[in-house]
Amino acid sequence: MMKRFAAKLEQLLELGGTKKDIILLAISAAALIISIFDLIPLPFDAAWAAIILCGVPIILEAVIGLITSFDIKADVLVSIALIAAVCIGEDFAAGEVAFIMSLGGLLEDLTVARARAGIEKLVRLTPQTARVVSGAEETVIPAEQVKVGDIIRVLPGESIPVDGVIVKGQTSVNQAVMTGESLPVDKSEGDDVSSGTVNQFGTFDMRAVRVGEDSSIQRMIRLVQSADAGKARIVGIADRWATWIVVIALSAALLTWLISGEIIRAVTILVVFCPCALVLATPTAIMAAIGNATKHGFLVREGDALERLAAVSKIAFDKTGTLTYGRPEVVFIKSEEPAISDDRLYALLAAAEQYSEHPLGKAIVGCYKASGKGDVLSAEQFSMLPGRGVAAVIDGRRILAGNRELLAENNIILPGGIVREADEYFAEGCTVIYIAADAAAAGYIVLSDTVRPQSAGMIEALSSLGVQPVLLTGDHESAAGSIAKQLGIGEVKAECLPEDKLSYIKSCQDAKQYVCMMGDGINDAPALKSANVGIAMGGVGSDIAMDAADIVLVDDEVKELPHLIALAKRMMVTIKCNLSFSMGLNFLAIILAIAGVLNPVVGALVHNAGSVLVIVNSALLLRWRKRGLTTNGSMCKSVSQG
Repeated sequence: MMKRFAAKLEQLLELGGTKKDIILLAISAAALIISIFDLIPLPFDAAWAAIILCGVPIILEAVIGLITSFDIKADVLVSIALIAAVCIGEDFAAGEVAFIMSLGGLLEDLTVARARAGIEKLVRLTPQTARVVSGAEETVIPAEQVKVGDIIRVLPGESIPVDGVIVKGQTSVNQAVMTGESLPVDKSEGDDVSSGTVNQFGTFDMRAVRVGEDSSIQRMIRLVQSADAGKARIVGIADRWATWIVVIALSAALLTWLISGEIIRAVTILVVFCPCALVLATPTAIMAAIGNATKHGFLVREGDALERLAAVSKIAFDKTGTLTYGRPEVVFIKSEEPAISDDRLYALLAAAEQYSEHPLGKAIVGCYKASGKGDVLSAEQFSMLPGRGVAAVIDGRRILAGNRELLAENNIILPGGIVREADEYFAEGCTVIYIAADAAAAGYIVLSDTVRPQSAGMIEALSSLGVQPVLLTGDHESAAGSIAKQLGIGEVKAECLPEDKLSYIKSCQDAKQYVCMMGDGINDAPALKSANVGIAMGGVGSDIAMDAADIVLVDDEVKELPHLIALAKRMMVTIKCNLSFSMGLNFLAIILAIAGVLNPVVGALVHNAGSVLVIVNSALLLRWRKRGLTTNGSMCKSVSQG
């Protein structure tokens, strides 16, 4: 029997901290029930199980804190009360206080997130090698050995190893890592490229400008590493006031003993002065609020994130993938050739793009198939023209589709009307693809990132809660301004690099404003970590953004964001009510203990009742929802024709 018990105890000690604490608390609770109702005849009080399992760790932590750094926490008073209660034979009171304090500590631990691995994931994005060109020779070397001025060749699909300037070739580069832009950007000779971004199509040569620790990706890594410094965990209210609690409790107990001559009254004061309900006031409310948030699609990764969120006065949004879907869709088609209808032009373009690997080409084909306008036509002699567009032969007609440079290089003149109309769409942040048939301009098609239907209502609801929305995006000013106008966002910062977003947040914090950042991309990671609260999009967001955030919106339903803000504010009201009640109960119990009305066991039970009421009040947050808070709104776009 003893061997089996020893084996079980050894297994218990090998468990992870949280699992072990839960099991020890369960054993302690059972022991206290046996003790108070005398269920099992034992040669000793069963409450000793709670004293040993829950009380001894509290005493050890208090002693270590006092000796090593003279750190006075609530554990100091609890330890004094435990020892005093045991000395006068009030074992149940000692065990009950130890149990409640350990329960509060466990609840706090459950609300604190563990270490995260976002930095390591960012480091893995750093290109490891570079292809250096010297004359006719290519040499692959470690990326950190590249020197300023070296000529680097980058093949399709490769990450760009250092910052530089293209000296030969044309391509499209996916810059989502740095700017968050949803679409690749066409690049040609003389254009800048950044490390960590991805070459999509053509091979090009570049001259290294910033290398090693000066490169863009390394700067971003340093930003993420340093941005979390100001996000210390908020200290529990009981520990914050611990010094005064200990001094007042000891003074009251000593005076009562000297005046009354009854040590039991002094011990009772120490027992009722233990801040059990005070310790439970905050973590129980936070856990209940986290449970409510989870039901609405939010994964709260930091224990005090909701506490910080309640104080937020501004919410900064990334555009692409957050307020919008982050994927282009066809929104307008216009044919300039009388013999070609709009639908026919759409069909020709979809056929020409069906073999393209470019995201725009894939978007066009996907939208065409979804439109129900028929099957995609067959295409011949397809060719991809990096940085320009595509060419193909469909039904005997040679079709070109791409940017203005493509048409200019093929001596095709765009009519002035098309140019003016296209410029208007460019000003709204749209992408325009020009189409030529048999060496003549045939028309154009417009693609745009689509706004989430709930975004407008969500922004309106946030404003009604007194929170100011701000748009921080890497997109061009025209695209940012167009989206902000649609959604009613007054403050816009466009063409933001990661350090620009970080700088904006720091400036707000310097002005004593609490800022929440909501984004989805790798480029948002520094801002997510630096903001007072970071919220990442879980469905479309990158792993690195989620690792940097305090809260993750799992299903990307942005309409629930106002509920989260309102819930955080309600949680703080609940915490304040819990604190007021627990302190009021403490002072009432102290007066009764001084008068001799309460003994240690009754005092411990009063504390237990107070703790239960605090937990019940916090549990009301589980199903709470603010009345009258609506986020209805529709901002859908449909394809129109000229």
